[in-house]
Amino acid sequence: MTEIAFLSNGPEDAPATLILAHGAGAAMDTPFMNSVADGIAEAGFRVLRFEFPYMAARRSGGKKRPPDRQPVLLECWKSAIKEASGNGPLFIGGKSMGGRMATLVAEETGVSGVICFGYPFHPPGKPDNLRTAHLESMTCPTLIIQGERDPFGTREETEGYRLSRLIRLQWAVDGNHDLAPRKASGHTSASNLSGAVSAAVAFLRDMGGKGSA
Repeated sequence: MTEIAFLSNGPEDAPATLILAHGAGAAMDTPFMNSVADGIAEAGFRVLRFEFPYMAARRSGGKKRPPDRQPVLLECWKSAIKEASGNGPLFIGGKSMGGRMATLVAEETGVSGVICFGYPFHPPGKPDNLRTAHLESMTCPTLIIQGERDPFGTREETEGYRLSRLIRLQWAVDGNHDLAPRKASGHTSASNLSGAVSAAVAFLRDMGGKGSA
């Protein structure tokens, strides 16, 4: 079993815990991940972050390398779920690849829900290479927070997908894969990120976590 080192935000006695994994190219403590974790923790939930082996090796001085193969990523997720402690329901999710891997282990691990920030529905420029087959029959409640012009799945593309009725889609206005809008949209990265955090907190509360008002 992969040894997991968690970065923790929020009270240890929180009514629910959310584990988050990073995307393919950035670590668990990027400004995006920090903002999401801080915002959800401020609402009274506990947030745990971890890194997949390839990213942890890079942090400890190893050379930059591509993500681990999917079986390794999934096994790492299962280890994180087993090692996590806390009260109440357990939720999982993450940024891009981390969120996608979470959806692949959610059913068998029995978690209470999944939250994805920027789901990679398909590789950029390859809209026919879909990664949605398992999402059509998902029985675990899932929230996907997506930028409207995300190259991994735009709003126009995604609205044509067959997704489980237990999957909620929350749109970041004019957002890219990091939910950031163009200046001409009249919106800001901060406002879109704040909206994403609010949506995540509402989902956690709806699914059984109480948090603070």
